[in-house]
Amino acid sequence: MSSIGTGYDLSVTTFSPDGRVFQIEYATKAIDNSGTVVGIKCKDGVVMGVEKLIASKMLLEGSNRRIHSVDRHAGMAIAGLAADGRQIVARARAEAANYLTFYGEQIPTEELCNRVAYYVHLCTLYWWLRPYGSAAILAGYDRDGPQLYMIEPSGVAYRYFGAAVGKGRQAAKTEIEKLKLDQMTCREGVIAVAKIIYSVHDEAKDKAFELEMSWICDESNREHQRVPADLLAEAKAIAKAAQEEDMDAD
Repeated sequence: MSSIGTGYDLSVTTFSPDGRVFQIEYATKAIDNSGTVVGIKCKDGVVMGVEKLIASKMLLEGSNRRIHSVDRHAGMAIAGLAADGRQIVARARAEAANYLTFYGEQIPTEELCNRVAYYVHLCTLYWWLRPYGSAAILAGYDRDGPQLYMIEPSGVAYRYFGAAVGKGRQAAKTEIEKLKLDQMTCREGVIAVAKIIYSVHDEAKDKAFELEMSWICDESNREHQRVPADLLAEAKAIAKAAQEEDMDAD
């Protein structure tokens, strides 16, 4: 009975006999149905990319974004339910502003990650709340250099060299592990992330998608910004060409 959650999935505060919290697992399923989100830490910064699935052809390009700036030195990419993700971003912005007001300096990336993770975990402790159906990849650049974290619906957060979440996470992780991240610049990282997202997208099963990318690096003056349009267009062209080569090889 407990393996399918019957009777033990009515509240986030209820454990099944084998120690599982089913509502957190359901939140994770919502993330797995989302487009793939990838983040990599290069030698001079961090690059994030999102496979933003397009639900309707009538949607305006660039709407309903999944990459958001939290502060000048930090940004978030969201996988899962977009509305839940915006709430996490709003909390992160509030924490960054609160820290700046209180201490007079920008919040360290690790502290920002911890504060947001505490908040996400809070929603797993009370029966009248539900877990967020979103995972957030957090990129920042502070006095400790470029950093990359991922915050899960359970409130667990890890620091990564490269992270992937969403529908194609396993294939994306495999590709990330092949990269020599400590030798790669963010310009090279943009092309690498574009290739990964195009390679994990299944055109036969998945909807059309829009590639959304941002970076925070020395070239962007250590500020979180969207990848310049010319570089993004170049990365898309290279990724599509690589995808066609792979299809021809098959």
